[in-house]
Amino acid sequence: MVSTVGPSASALPIYPVADPDPFFGAPADLVAAHQPGDVLKIRHMPPNLYFPGSEVWELLFRTTDSEGKPIAANTTLLIPPNFVPDSPLVSYQHIINALGHKCKIATELYTTDPLTQIREAPGLNIALARGWAVALPDHLGPRMAYGAAKLGGQITLDGIRAVKRVPELRVVNSPVGMGGYSGGGMATSWAAALAPTYAPELDIVGAAEGGAPMNMVKMASTLGTNPHPAFGLAMAAALGLEREYPERMNVTAQLNDNGRWLQSMIRDGCTNEIMFWGVGRSAAQVTDNVNFMDDPSAWQVMEENSLELYPGVPSVPIFEWHSPTDALVPVDAIDNTVRRYCDAGIPVQTLLTPSPDHLSAAVLGLPQALDWLDARFRGVPAPSTC
Repeated sequence: MVSTVGPSASALPIYPVADPDPFFGAPADLVAAHQPGDVLKIRHMPPNLYFPGSEVWELLFRTTDSEGKPIAANTTLLIPPNFVPDSPLVSYQHIINALGHKCKIATELYTTDPLTQIREAPGLNIALARGWAVALPDHLGPRMAYGAAKLGGQITLDGIRAVKRVPELRVVNSPVGMGGYSGGGMATSWAAALAPTYAPELDIVGAAEGGAPMNMVKMASTLGTNPHPAFGLAMAAALGLEREYPERMNVTAQLNDNGRWLQSMIRDGCTNEIMFWGVGRSAAQVTDNVNFMDDPSAWQVMEENSLELYPGVPSVPIFEWHSPTDALVPVDAIDNTVRRYCDAGIPVQTLLTPSPDHLSAAVLGLPQALDWLDARFRGVPAPSTC
C-alpha cells in the first residue's frame, strides 16, 4: 500500500516471534527431499475439550508460499469416535485474523487464554457427530501472513494431501469437502479455484465459502485514508502481505512513530488485540508519506490475492453465503465472482442471510453449509441459484 521513498526505505518486515514448539520447525531437507503435501512430522495429541471423544493429530507438511518457494505448514486432524475408514473428510478453514503464532488453531486448541477461543467449535462438532473427519489447517503459514489469500488456498490443498498420505489416519480414499467463513472463506474459495491446476488429483465434492473478501484492491481503495472501526485488520493485512512479499510490499519503512507503535502492539496479536489497538485509526495516522497509496507493486500484490481478478474457476459445486448488507467486505466482488463461475457452468447456490452484518452471517449460514456438504457427500446433484 505504500511507496518506497524516504531514508528508511530499507526497513525490513517485522516477522512474528518464533513458535516455541520445535514441532513446527521446518527440516533442513525441505527442498531436496519433499514435494507439496509430503508429511514432515506427525504426532498424536492429547484429548481436546472442544471436541470430546475425538482423536487429535497434528501434521507438519511441505507446501509452497506465494512466490513458489517451499515452506512448512501445519494442519490438525480431528477423527470422531464413530468414524468409519474412508468416510467424508472436511477441511475447515477457521477465521484466523492474526499475526502471531499464539493465534494458530493448533495452539488455540490447547490454550487457557479466554481471548483465543475456537469460535467455530459448535459447528465443527456438528460435522464430527456426522462421522466426518475434520482437518483444520493453519492457513496463514509459518510467517503468519494474514492477507495472503492465495497462500491460504495452497496450504489448504496441501494439508488435505498430507492427511491423505498417512494410512493410519484412515482418510486415504475419503471424499473431501471444504468450508470456511471470512478469512477462512477466503482460503476456502482460493483452494477451490486453485484445485484444478494445483491439486487436480484430490477428490473434492464441493466447497462452502461464506463472507469471503474477494477483492483486496476494492477493500483498500474503499478504506483509503479514512478512520475505520476495523482499521486494525487492514493494518494487519498490510503487515502480513509485507511478510509474504518482502521485496514487493514496503510497509514498515513508511511508518511514522504512530505506525511503529501500532505495529509493535499487533505484530504478534490475535483478532481481539488487533481490533482493539486499531479501532478508529486510519492509514493517514500511521504514515507521513502522503503518496503511500501510489505504489504499483503493492497494488499488484493485492490484485494477485483478489479472487475476483483470478481467471481460473473451480471444477466443483460451490455453496456461497453472505449478508447482502455486509459493510466489511465488498459484496459486489462476491456477486461478480459468483456470476463468472455460473457463466462457466459451475453450480453455485447462494444464500443471502437475514442479517445486517458480517459476523452474524457466519453463524446463520454454517448449518446450511454443512447440510449442503452432506448432500454432496451422498452424491445428490448440486442445486444452483445461478
